[in-house]
Formats: sequence, C-alpha cells, structure tokens
Amino acid sequence: MRNTARVALVSLLLVGTSALVTSCQSDPDIDITKLGLATDPPEQLYNQGLANMKAGNIAEASRKFDSIDRQNPFTEWGRKALVMSTFSKYRLAQYDEAVATGNRYLRQYPSSQDSAYVQYLVGLSYSKQIADVTQDQKAARSTIEAMQKVVDNYPKSEYVEDAQAKMRFARDQLAGKEMQVGRYYLERKEYLAAIQRFRNVVENYGRTNQVEEALARLVEAYYAMGVQEEAQTAAAVLGQNYPDSQWYADSFKLLKGGGLEPRENRGSWISRAGAKLIGV
Repeated sequence: MRNTARVALVSLLLVGTSALVTSCQSDPDIDITKLGLATDPPEQLYNQGLANMKAGNIAEASRKFDSIDRQNPFTEWGRKALVMSTFSKYRLAQYDEAVATGNRYLRQYPSSQDSAYVQYLVGLSYSKQIADVTQDQKAARSTIEAMQKVVDNYPKSEYVEDAQAKMRFARDQLAGKEMQVGRYYLERKEYLAAIQRFRNVVENYGRTNQVEEALARLVEAYYAMGVQEEAQTAAAVLGQNYPDSQWYADSFKLLKGGGLEPRENRGSWISRAGAKLIGV
C-alpha cells in the first residue's frame, strides 16, 4: 500500500507541474522566458548584455538592454542601456528600430557623453539602407541630414571624418539618381527636362563623381537643341576641370564635327557654376 500511495503522490505532483507550465505557456500575458528579466537588477542585466555582445549573441544582448530600458527608464542604467540597444539593433540590421531608439535617446539626453555616438549610429543606420540609384534615394537624404548633425553638433568627436565620408557617398548617390533620370530624358530627346537634371548635378552636386558626365551631357543636349553657345561653354568648363577625361575628348569631338570649339560665355549659368568646380 505504501508503494502505491507514493506512486500516486508523485503522479499528482507531475500532473500539477505540467498544468502550471501549460498554463504559463498558453497565457498570452505570460512569457516564462522573460520572468528573470523582470527581477534581475539592471547592473546584472547590463553586464549580461555586454557578455552576450562579446560572445556574438546580439539578439540576446538586445533583449537584455531593452529590458533595462523598460524597467528602469530615465536612470543612468536606463540611459546606458538605450545606447547599447541602439547599437545592438544596428548590428542586427534592424535599421528602422535603431533609428527610432537612437532618436529617442537624443531627445532624452541631447547633451550626454554618448550623444555624438548615438547620432552617428542613426546616420549609419540610414546609410546602410541607401539603395541603388535606380531606386528611391530617401535613405541617402536622411543619411546626409543625420551625419550633418554629427559634424555640426559634435565637431570635435571622433566620428566626424567618417560622417563626412558617408555624406559624400550619399551625395554621389543623389547625383547619380539625377543623372539616371537625365539620361532617360536625353534618350527620348526631351532635352529641356534632361538639361534641368544635369544642371542640378552641376550646381548642387559639384563635388561628386557625377559632375564630369553631367557637363558632357549638357554639351550633348544643348548641341542637339542648336543652343551652340551653351554647348561650347559646357565643353569649356569641362575642359578646364577635367582636361584629360574621355568625356571632354568626346565633347570636343562633337563640337568639332559641327565646326565649333569649346568657348566660355562668362554670362552663362554654366560658367558661374564652373567657377566653383575649380580644384575639384
């Protein structure tokens, strides 16, 4: 009888335990995997998060930092966790989440010791989303805006140099988009629309890799329209800035075929824009 009673008691305990686990798992308001995070002190969670980052467990680290942020907002541990939460989301390629978390940090702690770094992370998160020039360039514009804040607000930070490099790349992408659209119009002989795009590159993206072709395309478009003086000016400005380029050689050949040569009209918008290109 004693053995039978003992077996019955063990069976009841097992059934009770199973029912408790099943209840916890089925209750949408209870996540047993997070019960420890609600009771562990923030310092312990933060160190666990750092250990997970070092071990390459970025998702688990992010969970630790997010827990600190939820449980201890507006504390020093909460502030530090928000920095690491931004970084971990960036590392996980959760770029929109990283931007949102980073911007929240910057609103709450605009003058903290980590503000420059967080602003830089926001810029990096945008830059990682820059698409091919055939697609929308919203991320490139956002990259420039975010990285310009690094340069303007934290001019002595260690992130300025790379922020400037990221802005140069983003501007080149924006100029590339303009060139893509301009070539589209040029191929369809919509010369005025094409010229507007190429002009935008020369005037607003003069220090990008696209300006050389933009000047050559202006020669081509103006020549096709019979606006010889502007075609000659574009070729002259191209030759002054890129005398050894193939684009200049092609433009010179085009004009020569029509009995023309590069000649600058200093009253032209191209000449005024060209003056800013010297030394590029």
